[in-house]
Amino acid sequence: MDDDLEAMTAQALREEVRRLRAGIRAHRDSSLHELCWHHPQLWDLLPERTAPDIAVPEWPAFLRGCVRYRQSLDRQRPDAPRVDVEAE
Repeated sequence: MDDDLEAMTAQALREEVRRLRAGIRAHRDSSLHELCWHHPQLWDLLPERTAPDIAVPEWPAFLRGCVRYRQSLDRQRPDAPRVDVEAE
């Protein structure tokens, strides 16, 4: 799957690492409601182009997942500032 790396020069590999790091940083640095969104731009960093076959939970299960995710933020980042900002 990653055979393309074998043909890359050292310079091309460095550029690829920089591109991937920039994408990871953009995802890492997301905040507020961006944390919950679907992030296909992260998948687009991969060389293979596929349409991910995603499954979307029904609303009750989806909302329970949102609550669990938010609870995990309370555990993992209790020091993070809390804001009252609505999603757009």
